[in-house]
Amino acid sequence: MEQLQSKHRQQQKDLQAQITQKKKSATKKTRKGVNDECAELERQLKCKQELEIVDLQGRLNPKDVTDIQDSSSQPAIEQPDDKVVEHQIQEMSIKSVPVKDQQAQKPNRQKARLARRAAEQEHMVAQAAKEAQGLPDLRQQEIDAMRTLFSSRGLQEHEIRSDGHCLYAAVADQLTDQNRGLMPKESLSGVIGLTEPSSAPYKVTRSVTASYIEDHANDFLPFLEEPLNDYVGKIRDTGEWGGHLELMALAKAYDVDINVVQSSGQIEKIESGTEKSKSTLWLSYYHHNFGLGEHYNSLRQAS
Repeated sequence: MEQLQSKHRQQQKDLQAQITQKKKSATKKTRKGVNDECAELERQLKCKQELEIVDLQGRLNPKDVTDIQDSSSQPAIEQPDDKVVEHQIQEMSIKSVPVKDQQAQKPNRQKARLARRAAEQEHMVAQAAKEAQGLPDLRQQEIDAMRTLFSSRGLQEHEIRSDGHCLYAAVADQLTDQNRGLMPKESLSGVIGLTEPSSAPYKVTRSVTASYIEDHANDFLPFLEEPLNDYVGKIRDTGEWGGHLELMALAKAYDVDINVVQSSGQIEKIESGTEKSKSTLWLSYYHHNFGLGEHYNSLRQAS
């Protein structure tokens, strides 16, 4: 009988160790299920041990049974305190929670900042759109002013592609429209052997501009902010925009006057510098009407 009692005590110790481990490993989500499982294990062990004692009593004499009853009154195995187990479970709960669950429980500050920033940007865009409604349409005002100027001078606008070559293409269109050709009045070093059919018209006027500035460097050097070779290289080989200096070079190279009409009503006149010049080229100059900003078109005589 003592062997059976020793066996039962060892089984109870093993079961309590198993129960303690299960409860420590339980999460908040699984704790209730673990508690139910532990209670069921304890019930099963208790029933099993009682059946074993009854079976053994049936095979012993009354004196042995009395001894068993006396021995059964011995103190039971100390059970773990529920509060102690609960405290241990709370300490283990943080460790048992997966990293992903911990991260999911933390507020995502970066997403919150991005959301606030997006909301602020949307507000600024909406505010700017609201303010823009009260501003004048500069593009339409420029178009209307230009049309009035063209009509008053008997001019008709010929659209030039909006790119970095527009000034040179507009001048080439004017020269061709007035049957003057694209070759300059004097021989220039950079355009020797250049024939009109071999290149796009704007490439010819670009080459003429660059060559004239090279051959008459003293007239242009005071106005340059970079080495002469770099400056004329951009004119000849790139899509660099042209301006007042390039118009001066073109006027002198082709011996023509160039009038540039602006929406303000002002007409900028670039003269060839010779009294014998009889031809005048007309260009329109825009500030707001085209996607790239400043733009030149050719102005032909209205038919």
